[in-house]
Amino acid sequence: MAPERSSRSWVIPANEYRRERWRNQMGWTREILAHVPVAGAPWDWRLSIAEIESDAPFSAFPGIDRELVLLAGNGLRLRFDDGEVKELLPPHDRMRFAGERGVTGELVDGLTHDFNLMWRRDRVRANLWHRPLVGPMVLFADPESTWIVHLIAGQARFADDSGLPPLAAQDTAIIAAGSQRVRHVLDGGGEVLLIRIEPLP
Repeated sequence: MAPERSSRSWVIPANEYRRERWRNQMGWTREILAHVPVAGAPWDWRLSIAEIESDAPFSAFPGIDRELVLLAGNGLRLRFDDGEVKELLPPHDRMRFAGERGVTGELVDGLTHDFNLMWRRDRVRANLWHRPLVGPMVLFADPESTWIVHLIAGQARFADDSGLPPLAAQDTAIIAAGSQRVRHVLDGGGEVLLIRIEPLP
């Protein structure tokens, strides 16, 4: 069966991200997308970019798992209340941890921007990869799954008949499959974060 052309795939330009305060009011974030499965329900996954300008405790998110990726800056030290310390250093160190864990972000040397993936562990499964983009890359989204492409740097375009616009640095593409598998071809040069979101059985 041929892949369907998905009307549920789209590109979010970086200038359309919504800037808002952290839940604990101690910093700022630019929300890329909060996926709400049905109207009135809480989101089941969320993408954002945290702007960390000073040492500050992170907001608590019970029931949520999260993965943080350093995008820009000289480093971020995660100091957990249970004693663990992890440094995210350039170019793009990352760490996955439970949203219930108490943690303070400490700047290594100046402000940082950090990609923040969060998901409800009782609803979906999430995986994140950092990859170079050198020429064509084929993405297959299986039924009911979603792929996210965040272009860290460079430029890219969809070399298929999807009609999706090209990506500039820091733009994000959402590739959401319906009942059938969806295929897209991403072509360009730079660096990307690739994320796959799948519903739990």
